[in-house]
Amino acid sequence: MSHYSGNIDDFGMDTISLAGPLEAKLKAVREAGFTQIMLAARDIVGHPDGMEAAVAAVRASGLRVTGFQVLRDFEGLSGHLHEYKVDIAKAMLEMCHALDCRLLLICSSTSVHATDDKAALVADLRKLAMLAIPMNIRIAYEALSWGRVVNEFPQAWDLICEADMPNLGLGFDSFHMFATGTSLDELDLLDPNRIFLVQLADFMWTEIKSVEERIATARHFRVFPGEGVHSEALASLVSRLHQLGYRGDYSFEVFNDDYQQMPLPSVAQRAWRSAVWLGEDVLRRSVPLPNQMRLKQTRPQR
Repeated sequence: MSHYSGNIDDFGMDTISLAGPLEAKLKAVREAGFTQIMLAARDIVGHPDGMEAAVAAVRASGLRVTGFQVLRDFEGLSGHLHEYKVDIAKAMLEMCHALDCRLLLICSSTSVHATDDKAALVADLRKLAMLAIPMNIRIAYEALSWGRVVNEFPQAWDLICEADMPNLGLGFDSFHMFATGTSLDELDLLDPNRIFLVQLADFMWTEIKSVEERIATARHFRVFPGEGVHSEALASLVSRLHQLGYRGDYSFEVFNDDYQQMPLPSVAQRAWRSAVWLGEDVLRRSVPLPNQMRLKQTRPQR
């Protein structure tokens, strides 16, 4: 089976959509046509033959690791809680490095024990970025839509700019943007070079009426782009990001209990259809020469 290259290669999927052992997930994703995959820590530490076997399986698959997730509730803690989270962060960075992965995803804190002091949040993000520099790892900071202090991407961007670290950037998740109703116009605030990852998902209802429903939808009822009721919004989002100058990776982060009960090839093919729709139909319309379009273009030297 032949596949498109270039623009399609910029799309990958997340292992959280798939049931089964790591090797089966890798095989399904590769055979669907993808060249990259987003891994979770449990994919590595949960391997029955240990971490080294998991790392070997990933390398043997030929898939590039889009990123490694997820560090939770890191920023804003103090005392022994802060020290504990620093240890967790170091372990996550070491696993990320072992996979030859260059991106660690961190999501905004939901902890009631975290401070809302902006200076403290900035200092913690700067500290995490500094820990990652020796391993050549970038930190993508994502605003969870139920984060206690940071719950929209402009807030995350504000902290990233204040921290001012070259390896600290934005992890952008379409679900959280749609859940909070954040305007697409807010994208104009962003420097495309500091958007480190874009995660995409759709869902089946137009309105989320409570934080509890938001969390339940995010963790159990997402669908692949084009399968829900936000197709037009997703197309607009991806087009706006491209026009802004974003040329990085897109990963389908689709938590869905039903997909966990389906054969892996079927789920991976659903994701592939989304990649073809976005890469071939949506993004080709956003450039003047559709037959020569590639998302990852060489940037001119400044």
